[in-house]
Amino acid sequence: MAIIQDDKTLLSLYRDPATREKGFTYIIQKYQERLYWHVRRLVLDHDDANDVLQNVFVKVWKNLEGFREDAQLYTWLYKIATNECLTFLEKQKKNTSVSLSDVETGLSNTLKADSQFDANKLEWKLQRAILGLPEKQRIVFNLRYYDEMPYEEMSRVLDTSEGALKASYHHAVKKIEEFIKNS
Repeated sequence: MAIIQDDKTLLSLYRDPATREKGFTYIIQKYQERLYWHVRRLVLDHDDANDVLQNVFVKVWKNLEGFREDAQLYTWLYKIATNECLTFLEKQKKNTSVSLSDVETGLSNTLKADSQFDANKLEWKLQRAILGLPEKQRIVFNLRYYDEMPYEEMSRVLDTSEGALKASYHHAVKKIEEFIKNS
């Protein structure tokens, strides 16, 4: 069955009690892969990404009725996903009672444990460089570079001005370039 692409139609299906589950299933089908990769780039581990994504869709189910359509549906979904990632990373930090740099080291070790990891390949250098960024810059870089999200949408997702986001992205790119050049 083809996925309905129009968000207004999806939301109408969801808001009708007779087709609510079908509408929600279509929303998941349309956005699940994009959200998975957004989450995965932030938490790195496949199982953790699946857990976070499940939490995202639980929150979406509980709150979709109140979605006012002030922004695009995917912007709202990305905001929930980003917040869930930040919550997950914060819990990891608290549960292990370690510093943020230790969490980042743990993320780096997760990356290195991947069976495909080759420190000399450019894509792995890029991933290691991204992991070395401060959390906010890492999120901004991922949204802009991988998801090609416009700054205007990113501003809604992260509740930050477009100018601050452009500066964060610029700094992130410079740090990544420097890392790759020197590694």
